[in-house]
Amino acid sequence: MGTPEFAVETLQALVENQYNVVAVVTQPDKPVGRHQTEMQPSAVKQYAVAHGLPVLQPEKMKDPEFVEQLRAYQANLQVVVAFRMLPEVVWAMPQYGTFNVHAALLPQYRGAAPINWAVINGETETGVTTFFLDHDIDTGRIILKKSFAIPDDANVEYVYDGLMRLGAQLCMETLDAIVAADGHPETVAQENVQPTTSEALKPAPKIFKETCEINWQQSAKRIYDFVRGLSPYPGAWTTLVAPDGKETVMKIYATRKTGRKGQQCGAIVVDGKSLFVTAADELLEVVELQLAGKKRMQARDFLNGMKQIDEYRAK
Repeated sequence: MGTPEFAVETLQALVENQYNVVAVVTQPDKPVGRHQTEMQPSAVKQYAVAHGLPVLQPEKMKDPEFVEQLRAYQANLQVVVAFRMLPEVVWAMPQYGTFNVHAALLPQYRGAAPINWAVINGETETGVTTFFLDHDIDTGRIILKKSFAIPDDANVEYVYDGLMRLGAQLCMETLDAIVAADGHPETVAQENVQPTTSEALKPAPKIFKETCEINWQQSAKRIYDFVRGLSPYPGAWTTLVAPDGKETVMKIYATRKTGRKGQQCGAIVVDGKSLFVTAADELLEVVELQLAGKKRMQARDFLNGMKQIDEYRAK
């Protein structure tokens, strides 16, 4: 059970390691295009169809017709990667239960966007956890974990790709452990897991457009991590305000810490071919950006076509 590209890597590992995948469950096709007339299948569905696997796409997971279809496949075990919350009638169905491949070191970063939030919060390490599903989100008994280092210059794409491969690997190890123990591998309750730091548990809620707005009243380090935690998707953004008050939205994909002191938060500084915005403690160099309706570009190219930008401010 899964939807995005992240889940395909695990499905592919199951197929290539000759596990008997009796069916694939994914989200319904979504309308795309200018007029929303084309229907786009999920990445998981595209892979499943290409490999002749049956696909179920329920609108509602409690739909009695879907539940009966699922039951008819008589699966011994269900594997969930980047999907939605399941009702008990679904997760409790197989004899060996249902386990989830979650892109974080649980109990830290429970929620829909664990990869983004780990980078946004400046973590130096994250990882993947497999756990059996229960009634609450991401709280079930832990089966296995693997850690993954986050370099200081890595954006969320780098971490996503690394965890996608690590998740597929951990899934195979988890399957082996479950089969070897006849469905009852050794597990650990999450309340018995000590967080890797003394801090409270950090959530990983779904990210919306308003979540991605940059607050220039923070330190340059916080903004630097925020930008790379949302790059390349969905993208951190700010509003440029012209001297006449006209506003333009600008996405920022890459920044660089400078150690140079600035004046007023949000003030824009141009030095040669370099563009800076003032954070609470220092200037933050903007390296890559995109104006609304324009192409993504390097800051130096933006400066070539944008005169007197230092008279603007970032809101």
